[in-house]
Parts: sequence; structure tokens; C-alpha cells
Amino acid sequence: MEYAGFNILDDDRCEFLRWKGMFVDTDHDPNLSAGDRLFWCQKTQNCLGPDGKIADDYECNPERNCYKPL
Repeated sequence: MEYAGFNILDDDRCEFLRWKGMFVDTDHDPNLSAGDRLFWCQKTQNCLGPDGKIADDYECNPERNCYKPL
């Protein structure tokens, strides 16, 4: 099973979405759960976007006002 946080960025990602996998150069550890991925918004520098909703690879989508495509 592949986890979105360990894949190369797709074209449908928000420009402001960040996660620890972007900064750690290691192989995927199958013993870790998908919940071990940490996401944050570059605009707010925390786990919530400017609209007060959670920032992650699923929720950060074109339906949000703060979304900016790559």
C-alpha cells in the first residue's frame, strides 16, 4: 500500500501543503501507520489552514478558498 505523503507531489496538490516526508530522506517504514504523517499549512504554520479546517493530503483540495494549485 502506498501512502500519499510518501509519493511525489501530484499536480492536484495545494502549493501551501507541507508534510514531514518532504524533509526526511528515508525509505518508507511499513511498521508505521498512515496516521504518523504530519501535515501543516505553509500559510498558517500549523495543522489548520487559513479557513480553520484541517490541512492534509485529502482535505486540501480545490473546493477550499485557500487552495492554490501547484
